[in-house]
Amino acid sequence: MTQRHPIFEKKNVLIAGGAGFLGSHLCDELVKSAKVICVDNFSTGTIENINHLLQNPDFKFIKHDLSEPLDLETLAELRPFKVAFQGVQEIYNFACPTSPKEFTKLPVETLLANAFASRYLLDLAVKYQAKYLLASSSAIYGEPVDTQPFREDYWGFVDPVGPRSCYNEGKRFAESLTVTYREQKKVDAKVVRIFNTFGPRMRLTDGRLIPDLVKSAIEGAPLQIYGKPDATSTFCFVTDLIDGIVKMMKTSEGGPINLGSPDPVLLVTVAEKILALTQSSSPIEHLDAHPFASRQGTPDIREAKERLGWFPTIPLEDGLMQTIETMKASRILSYESPA
Repeated sequence: MTQRHPIFEKKNVLIAGGAGFLGSHLCDELVKSAKVICVDNFSTGTIENINHLLQNPDFKFIKHDLSEPLDLETLAELRPFKVAFQGVQEIYNFACPTSPKEFTKLPVETLLANAFASRYLLDLAVKYQAKYLLASSSAIYGEPVDTQPFREDYWGFVDPVGPRSCYNEGKRFAESLTVTYREQKKVDAKVVRIFNTFGPRMRLTDGRLIPDLVKSAIEGAPLQIYGKPDATSTFCFVTDLIDGIVKMMKTSEGGPINLGSPDPVLLVTVAEKILALTQSSSPIEHLDAHPFASRQGTPDIREAKERLGWFPTIPLEDGLMQTIETMKASRILSYESPA
């Protein structure tokens, strides 16, 4: 295996799932200093998320389903990046559906993304001796069994055949594959476990809490909260999360490391804040939990603080304000559900 070194001004980075919510924000950040190869098959990502980048000479989009191998050196659109000579220096794996709605609509695709996409991206990391980062999830812990925050050394309480198993077990397999490549093939591979994150570019039809509540508030519909009235979750704003991802890739840490807000918030409090920010008079309704929903745990982020110097800084209300304004502006153009 030949050692690859960047020989041009900027490194090449590949972001799988780069047209999705988190992936597109990572594209925005990395294209400031690198040449970005964004790969997505639009199973859940959208062209609207990356439209503003398509004219940037340091950004190239490749439509590809990563359940099949990807040969970067044969793609004409990547010739300006000279991948055959410069290689790829960093690979970020965000290639997986994450919305609860996709767990019932795309269960096979979710499993294959975690299996085949992870394998083929790790093979690229071996080929180019690239640094690799897996965007894993708090879902690997399953539901909390007590009130203690999840530490990285907790093995989890997960149903391997339940309604969410395609995602929870898929992420557990992807982590296992990543660590195995790190140990057996000496890949500089990293794992971050991402807790609940929100911000602009979440789809209003996503099936997740904040998009659902915002959509209802601006349409004057009831804000529906599923589960017990005292249910809580944590909420990390997307720019904080991306900062943690970038910090992780720059360090020698392999993880897994939790990234998320350590402060649980009542779901009804989130709904009340959204009502106030949208000046909506919609009522709040409490309903039984969805079968694919799960109780949310809280991350212990001591490892992130000590090893990365990272912790979230954006207050919930500030993040909600930015999210609401973006969703209001985008809903007619991009986010409206079919009639």
